Amino acid sequence: MPVAASAIYFLNLRGDVLINRLYRDDVGGNMVDAFRTHIMQTKELGTCPVRQIGGCSFFYMRISNVYIVIVVSNNANVACAFKFVVEAVALFRSYFGGAFDEDAIRNNFVLIYELLDEIMDFGYPQNLSPEILKLYITQEGVRSPFSSKPTDRPVPNATLQVTGAVGWRREGLVYKKNEVFLDIVESVNLLMSSKGSVLRCDVTGKILMKCFLSGMPDLKLGLNDKIGLEKEAQLKSRPTKRFNSEKTVSFVPPDGEFELMKYRITEGVNLPFKVLPTIKELGRSRIEVNVKVKSVFGAKMFALGVVVKIPVPKQTAKTNFTVTSGRAKYNASIDCLVWKIRKFPGQTESTLSAEVELISTITEKKSWTRPPIQMEFQVPMFTASGLRVRFLKVWEKSGYNTVEWVRYITKAGSYEIRC
Repeated sequence: MPVAASAIYFLNLRGDVLINRLYRDDVGGNMVDAFRTHIMQTKELGTCPVRQIGGCSFFYMRISNVYIVIVVSNNANVACAFKFVVEAVALFRSYFGGAFDEDAIRNNFVLIYELLDEIMDFGYPQNLSPEILKLYITQEGVRSPFSSKPTDRPVPNATLQVTGAVGWRREGLVYKKNEVFLDIVESVNLLMSSKGSVLRCDVTGKILMKCFLSGMPDLKLGLNDKIGLEKEAQLKSRPTKRFNSEKTVSFVPPDGEFELMKYRITEGVNLPFKVLPTIKELGRSRIEVNVKVKSVFGAKMFALGVVVKIPVPKQTAKTNFTVTSGRAKYNASIDCLVWKIRKFPGQTESTLSAEVELISTITEKKSWTRPPIQMEFQVPMFTASGLRVRFLKVWEKSGYNTVEWVRYITKAGSYEIRC
């Protein structure tokens, strides 16, 4: 999940609070005392920039003679937190003439509070682009006499203020044909028992987009109700509540290819395949293998590049196969029977039967520990999560027509079946 910061503190090297901002009421105002007592006074500042005290986590970074401390009370994205700190410092420096230290903070209390309200909303990072923020926060910071002379900056284009320009998209883009491509790509991770019961299962997905749109368009994406976020986040986050109720995302897209969002599903997963293996060890010299693969997705769909890897003992000498579809061979380098099916229709099943002859060795006394069967596949126009796009709307002031393309694809992540 994103940062979801409860508070942010700016401290000097003695531990005095220079300025702070509370974004949530799930932490007390005395959390900075815990940071001073358990981290600063124990001289552990240089050991790890992430510390957990009680039920809260502290992410901190030293810039010049200032410590910036972010306090969170839930599971947050640490990398996102530190990226926010770095970009926030760059923003402050752009206002303070390049300086960021204790004196710069003391000279610019009012401006910093105004910026902190803009760059973080209810603990969630917002736009930190200096070029955009300076369009409507025009106050200049008090520059330290020791700071470098500011460089001359171009006057912001008044047109950008009217059109609502953003830092990640340049103005004046023109395309002869305006198109939007949206791909929902999912990976299924599964651990199934030999009897067909699911032991562990989840889906990780991402929404990828490629936009070739003129001007400065607004996009609105509507999804069905298959994606829900954590209950804790629902209770504490206004942006999350809005997404969970409406299932819509509104944004100004970058030009070209980008990743819009990621998600993870652990319940209600639609498995594309079921695998039923039967492996019999006949003495110490022969093994019988029978594997049945059933496609569970719709009859009008099909899977591509299906590969089933069935492990066999290292001392395999000879194999004989019978398959109802596809081709199979023994791969000695990975100790597996590799069964490949180029195109697997939905609501069908295929079977592999094999006899494996083993080399009898006197030194081999350990019993064969059976690794799981592994699968690879791609199923176009199918989502294991059940996620679907309800609508994709494009609005631009010139009113041009757009062509929207939506694709779905489900791949195997770690798809394993015990045998």
